[in-house]
Amino acid sequence: MNPVSERSESLSVDQVSVLLRRATLASVTVASLLIVVKSAAWVNTGSVSVLSSLVDSLLDSLASFINFFAVRFALKPADHQHRFGHGKWEAVAAMGQALVIAASAAFLGYESVQRFVDPQPIQQGELGIAVMVFSIGITLVLVLYQRHVVKKTRSLAIDSDQLHYTGDILMNLAIIVSLICADFLQWTWADPLFGLLIAGYILNAARQILSGAMDMLLDRELPGEIRRDIFLRARGVEGVRGVHDLRTRRSGVHYLAQMHVELDPTLNLYDAHLIGEAVERTIQAVYPQMEILIHLDPEGYQEAQDGFDKALESGKIP
Repeated sequence: MNPVSERSESLSVDQVSVLLRRATLASVTVASLLIVVKSAAWVNTGSVSVLSSLVDSLLDSLASFINFFAVRFALKPADHQHRFGHGKWEAVAAMGQALVIAASAAFLGYESVQRFVDPQPIQQGELGIAVMVFSIGITLVLVLYQRHVVKKTRSLAIDSDQLHYTGDILMNLAIIVSLICADFLQWTWADPLFGLLIAGYILNAARQILSGAMDMLLDRELPGEIRRDIFLRARGVEGVRGVHDLRTRRSGVHYLAQMHVELDPTLNLYDAHLIGEAVERTIQAVYPQMEILIHLDPEGYQEAQDGFDKALESGKIP
């Protein structure tokens, strides 16, 4: 899920803060519980698939702890040294998660290859299956809650967390299948095969998380649908003659937008200022966590423009 692809509900910064703190605490709690039950399952079954799930939960726990502290740093208010706030800590945390997840995929791939070379029988497959079913249930509850939080806050860190926990659900389903094949059907190749497939899936999840983090760190523009909405809302304010050079970026759960707004050149400074404030209020009514910087231009003033307004009207904005 792209956290900026849907409009979040209008929440205050304090409400967002509470949701993010609860989500990170829930993630740490679930990861810790899963480590305990999966450790017992691996000791009793000897399954490489169960081991892969245990390793993933250990790394989930590490990633969740990273998130736990990173989100709290990201929510710190702006200070004299960081005037735009600390929101990009979320992207830093997401990059850390991506590296941790990629490392877990590499370890799992190695263990799976070793089991192909030296197959081992599965012991107490029923216990392993029961633990995986329990893991799916508790992880599903966490993912649903995280998606609820992401929808309201558009947090990259929480979205990254729910992405790899969603992968855990699929992984646990695959492990159940591999345990059935290896324990009941005696297909010893099934366990390492599913381990390799899961490793590939985890590696792709790491790539997606890293991509989202890089987008934020490199100030990628918000999706075209949001930019288009901002543009049209600004241009629809009474007194606005045109809008150009709209630029946007994201920092944690905060958005930043700057634009040039064209006004009647005969307006006095006070009236022009009031129209600029009306533009801000109109946009922030829909995007309350957006900081807006407006440069007022007299209509007809010739200056270099980036052509966004013309691209928008021609439908070329993605």
